[in-house]
Amino acid sequence: MAEEVKSSEELTATGAISTTDKISGWLTNNGFSHEFLGLDHQGVPMLNVEREYLLPFATALYAYGFNYLMCQCGYDSGAGSDLVSTYHLAKLTDNPETKPEEVKVKVFLPRNDPKVPSVYWIWKSADWQERETYDMYGIIYEGHPNLKRILMPEDWVGYPMRKDYITPDFYELQDAY
Repeated sequence: MAEEVKSSEELTATGAISTTDKISGWLTNNGFSHEFLGLDHQGVPMLNVEREYLLPFATALYAYGFNYLMCQCGYDSGAGSDLVSTYHLAKLTDNPETKPEEVKVKVFLPRNDPKVPSVYWIWKSADWQERETYDMYGIIYEGHPNLKRILMPEDWVGYPMRKDYITPDFYELQDAY
């Protein structure tokens, strides 16, 4: 099992190298453009999709059976580099003995225009997760029903988890009344 996870490339029976997996192959065969990024450390396939195709792509994954959004989060790939919105999806079944099939979808966004469509309308569990990513990284989820800060005060300036964020020396709490 550990040998499978080491590389995203696998030798097929013919000796050719495959750089995709079953899910990526299904998406490609159905006309959904994306880039296969390989397998993560747990063997979960990672797919990169352009932001303008995220909603049709996510809808296709939902139709394919990925009915559960395990985690939506973001990260900063470095000061001056892209911000990334990630979605960890699972295909849950009624059979408790089967291991859920999983996939991770990543959307790389330019720092100067970090906008991506909200997947709230596909998976309701994206609600607070997208709000937290917005609050910490400044990624704007277009179409989200209530996109506002969830962890920081409403009047906070900046996004604390960005690698180029400068922590203020002083913050005055406003009177709540």
